[in-house]
Amino acid sequence: MRVMGIVIKGLALFILLMSLMTERAAAELVIDVTRGHAQPMPIAVTDLFGTAAQESRFGHDISRVVSADLERSGLFRPIDPKAFLQTPESLVMQPKFADWQVLNAQAMVSGRVIVQPDGRLRVEFLLWDVFAGEQLVGQALFTQAENWRRVAHMMADTIYSRLTGEEGYFDSRIVYVAESGPAIRRVKRLAIMDQDGENHRYLTDGSWLVLTPRFSPTVQEITYMSYFRNVPRVYLFNIETGRREVLGDFPGMTFAPRFSPDGHKVVMSMARQGNSEIYEMDLRTRAVRQITTHPAIDTSPSYSADGLRVTFNSDRSGTQQIYVMNADGSGVERISFGDGRYATPVWSPRGDLIAFTKFKGSRFYIGVMKPDGSGERQLAEGFLVESPTWAPNGRVLMFFRETPRNSSGRGGSVRLYSVDLTGYNERLVVTPQDASDPAWSPLLSPPAR
Repeated sequence: MRVMGIVIKGLALFILLMSLMTERAAAELVIDVTRGHAQPMPIAVTDLFGTAAQESRFGHDISRVVSADLERSGLFRPIDPKAFLQTPESLVMQPKFADWQVLNAQAMVSGRVIVQPDGRLRVEFLLWDVFAGEQLVGQALFTQAENWRRVAHMMADTIYSRLTGEEGYFDSRIVYVAESGPAIRRVKRLAIMDQDGENHRYLTDGSWLVLTPRFSPTVQEITYMSYFRNVPRVYLFNIETGRREVLGDFPGMTFAPRFSPDGHKVVMSMARQGNSEIYEMDLRTRAVRQITTHPAIDTSPSYSADGLRVTFNSDRSGTQQIYVMNADGSGVERISFGDGRYATPVWSPRGDLIAFTKFKGSRFYIGVMKPDGSGERQLAEGFLVESPTWAPNGRVLMFFRETPRNSSGRGGSVRLYSVDLTGYNERLVVTPQDASDPAWSPLLSPPAR
């Protein structure tokens, strides 16, 4: 049984549901992720049991990745394995819940790894409600051995979803612009990695400047802007095959296109005859249609989750502000009215919020607001913070933060950070070099039900 909507080359992975959650347990153990500052849930993630040394090694490594994913979300506090009273082998049948209650673990993960005769891994895991003494989830996952990290991320997604009621976001990737070299000769190339920074690789060699990569809903494609021989072009890049094609030559484009939710169209800003407007391109026909018509600068468009509306920023009111409109350009409405200038609006994949960059005084801010402009909140700030991108579950944002250089042009850094919607859980995302312009992929595989 194959459950992945998009299959990455060489990947063989599927899930068997071993049991269903009980109705009573479903009402007992759920984290409210909408609270302003939720206390992390204590959870015990044990090593998955294996009879052979290779199986035990996989079991340990998978459990550590699951634990790290959950801890990084800010909603869980993994308990130190040194405090565990039961061994992985003794947990193969059923936990002694009293041993976990004394550690104040509210949930516990156990399981086993079996290397199949063909070399594939069978990874079984169980999620337990410790104080109710009940099983919440049971799954078996099969995969090639080299894909063990993806199994761990999928496990973490299932656990996160079951205990929060929200979709997970761990089985996803980040594409971004890797930066190196001095300020006056900056080298910028595309790079991609798992959301936890692992499996890092470069997609371009840095020969030509690249900007604003964006993921397609199909996961396998990205679009980005590159100045090839000083000519701005927008490219489509297939991550699986490495094939690149020119989407179009668009002199004066200020931002790379963003895909529609169905992946069939892109919306973009182009400057023609000295004026910047919003355009839409049908990727199947390459037909381009102008959406806005206004003497002001209209730029940074982003589709709503249902594809029916577009948010963008414009200075048509005299200062840079955020607007929304229907996808055909009708019904334009300004939604930002706070102090400062607003830019780079990005609609949440849930459709409930719009993220943005705000400049006020001498500080930059990453914030969110509802599509009608209400409920504005700032989540992060700095000398320069920019380019918010949403996790596929719409509960976490990633952005880049730049620190200033000294008077001689030395020092400073450009780094990626993530922050959840509470604004309390900000984390550095480790990359080999300076990093900017992140874009978060959709989930690589659909959540198990």
